[in-house]
Formats: sequence, C-alpha cells, structure tokens
Amino acid sequence: MNTTPQPSLQDMHERLHAIIKEKSYRFGEEMTLASGKRSRHYFNMKPTMLDPQGAFLIATLMLEKVKTFEGSFDAIGGLELGAVPIASAIAPISHINGTPIQAFLIRKKAKDHGTQSLIEGLQDGLTLDGKNIIIVEDVTTTGGSAIKAIEAVRDQGATVQNVITILDREEGANEAFAAVNIKLTSLLKKSDFK
Repeated sequence: MNTTPQPSLQDMHERLHAIIKEKSYRFGEEMTLASGKRSRHYFNMKPTMLDPQGAFLIATLMLEKVKTFEGSFDAIGGLELGAVPIASAIAPISHINGTPIQAFLIRKKAKDHGTQSLIEGLQDGLTLDGKNIIIVEDVTTTGGSAIKAIEAVRDQGATVQNVITILDREEGANEAFAAVNIKLTSLLKKSDFK
C-alpha cells in the first residue's frame, strides 16, 4: 500500500513552474514567435510537455481547471503541434480519474489522401457536431492559433466556450477571445517568469 502523501495542487503548480523554467524557458536574445511578434522571453513547451512529470502535471492541472467550467464537456483538443501532447496526456489521466474526456487534434491543413480529415482522433462516422469542446494550447500569445482551432470545430457544429493554455504570454489573447465569446484560462503567465 502506498502511504506517500499526494502533492497538493499548489505543490504541483510550483513543480510545473520549475520544470518549465528549467526545460522550456529562455530569456535573452530576441526571437520571433509564431505570432510574428519578437520577444526576449521565449517558451518552447515541447521539452516540458514530453517530460513524464511535466506531461502528468499539465494534464492533471488542466483537468482541475475544467472542473471549474460551467456545464459538461465531450472532447478536448486543439491545433497541431502544440495541442497534441496536451490532449494525449489529458485523455488517459481523465480516464484514471473516472471522468473520461475524448481527445482529438486539428490539422493545420486537411490531409490530401485517405479520409482527407482536418480533425483526427474520432471514430469513423463520429463528428464534433453538437459537442461541447475545450481547446488546449501550449503557449498563447495573440490567440491566433486557438482561434483557427475554434473556427475548425465550430464549422463541424461544435460549441466552444473555453481555451486552456499552459502559458499565457499576456499579449492580447484575452481580448481576442473575449471578442468571440471565449474564456481563456492559463496554468501560468509570462509574468510568473520575470
């Protein structure tokens, strides 16, 4: 029998911050971001998302955030590449927790072969029509990538009210999401790393 006490959500949050600071954050030379903006604060979340503990902490903390949202949710996913490790970690953790959430991913461009799908991960014959969806992201700057994901699932008939990101760079995403009636929730903010 395991008698090791489970870490608190605060402890998990602090550990995730430490992993990101060690593996995914760089400050110094100005770099161009996916949004086209330039910044001396650079976050590459892939080393954290693909770290065993990092993946577990992200999934667990995001699922805790989902509990605070209104209503129930049918699926969670987002735009490749950033959302893929997140959704892939959330699905099994949600199952272990007894509240399974289907994961999916959205291609940046539909396949030109096979099923020519834009949305992947759903069983043949199933769509997102009528489903309540949560969009996930690794780093959110202006919200452009998540808005593409929102448009893709809304085109399939899904409802989206929430975006969860590991890190909000605090550079306009909140305002962009508010304009399309979406609430942004983040595990951490850029200001946490100053």
